[in-house]
Amino acid sequence: MSLRVQNISKRFYDKSRGEFWGCQGVSFEVNPGEVFGLLGPNGAGKTTTLRVVSTIYKPTTGSATIGAVDVVKDPTAARKLIGFLSSTTGLYERLTAREILLYFGRLCDVPEDVLHQRIESIFEALEFKTFADSRVAKLSQGTRQKVAIARAIIHNPALMIFDEPSTGLDVLAAYSMHEFVRKERNEGKCILLSTHIMSEAVKLCDRIGIISEGRLLATGTVEELCQLTGKGDLEECFVSLVKQAPSDA
Repeated sequence: MSLRVQNISKRFYDKSRGEFWGCQGVSFEVNPGEVFGLLGPNGAGKTTTLRVVSTIYKPTTGSATIGAVDVVKDPTAARKLIGFLSSTTGLYERLTAREILLYFGRLCDVPEDVLHQRIESIFEALEFKTFADSRVAKLSQGTRQKVAIARAIIHNPALMIFDEPSTGLDVLAAYSMHEFVRKERNEGKCILLSTHIMSEAVKLCDRIGIISEGRLLATGTVEELCQLTGKGDLEECFVSLVKQAPSDA
């Protein structure tokens, strides 16, 4: 089941800034079994784009479809297909990791026998089974992030959206998260990921979109972006594209 983003734009209003575009004219596709990365500086429009795709924001113009489901026309159906890890999502600190996953799995109507199997599978994949029955308040920041990832994908969604998934993770925790993303990709999931970490993008992403000031500047594999810019690595490509982007983009 593929994701197609078609010319989405989102306009906001702020008292100090007036009207401004969070993203403008953004289009791309993500195929099953593919990780598509969004790279951009702070305030570039990455999170706005992800929130439009995940139905949190209604776009000012444009739309996105997951398979045959239009996220604007039928957001309820779209949400059943989406697992969204937000960079600002909180957790219930008095519950254990297992209780949180049970709660959200049942909220998503996952059958009870399937739910328990899914929980154990996620604990193994993300390597935090030891902390499964500990209250979230007692967990480290890295383990909390793993719980947040697990909660986002407990219903086994076709489209997984990760906004800065490595936040708070140490090297070993980030490695297990990367392995999990690769596993889900190999199982045919459609994965949309935003990150500031160039090495993470190189390791995980089949294709990358570079966004700045709300506009998508270029998309392609690392090799294609290097050919486009004449640069030798992704970081140099990123800097070149962002710096050369029109000031009114």
